[in-house]
Amino acid sequence: MTLDVRDLAFAYGDESVLEGVNLTAESGELLGLLGPNGSGKSTLLQSLNRIHEPDAGTVLVDGDRVSELDRTELARRVGYVPQDEQGAFPATVYETILQGRRPHGGWSPGRVDRAAVEGTIEQLDLAAFTSRNVADLSGGQRQKVRLGRALVGDPSVLLLDEPTSALDLKHQLDVMELVGEHVRDRGVTGIVAIHDLNLAARYCDRVALLSNGEIYDVGGPDVLTPETIRAVYGVEATVKHHRGRRLIVTERSARTPSVASAAHSGPDDGRYCTR
Repeated sequence: MTLDVRDLAFAYGDESVLEGVNLTAESGELLGLLGPNGSGKSTLLQSLNRIHEPDAGTVLVDGDRVSELDRTELARRVGYVPQDEQGAFPATVYETILQGRRPHGGWSPGRVDRAAVEGTIEQLDLAAFTSRNVADLSGGQRQKVRLGRALVGDPSVLLLDEPTSALDLKHQLDVMELVGEHVRDRGVTGIVAIHDLNLAARYCDRVALLSNGEIYDVGGPDVLTPETIRAVYGVEATVKHHRGRRLIVTERSARTPSVASAAHSGPDDGRYCTR
């Protein structure tokens, strides 16, 4: 399953958030979506599954326009894990994860649905909380429940908005390993918005950097160079290698304007990169 984004644009009223975004993610690939706060990561994810309707451009899932899929079919194909949820109805862990099976079996879950829920609960180490109200859980536990609700539906595309933000170090690693294995073992197309550059470099096959609502660069983790990090984030960083992995150490704020910001100062600024 391939996800293609072509010339996507979105604005909140007169405020442009995304402009001319082109991106492709392949089956069995985990693509990290990186960029500072306000760069458009969450809005892009929400535009891919029609939480937001793009103002322009096209999103295709295996060649089919997302805009032409009905909501049930879209929910079967695309799983989404938000950063947080407000105003949810009281429900247990089991009931919440079971909601992810609804596009497949409606309101009457069968044996296959229940088996999928039980397997997902075990996979996420949530068995001790099966009957607990989700509202009574910690932030990290609630995030794992939201992840389980997305995984249990076995979608072809998995969109995750900062799934590790409320987790401690151990569970950050556990969740990223689980997501990576799920994506590769099942041939899922995964896109994860994430702030931690080291987690992205370790677990993502490729990364896409957003700056001011546009794609600044796309490629393997080796695109995370000191120059790129300075340009996109406005910080100085050192990139090292440890046991075959890329290790990024942030040092301090950059003292000069970032290349990404300077790129919008005029059409002749050749430093802007849109690979």
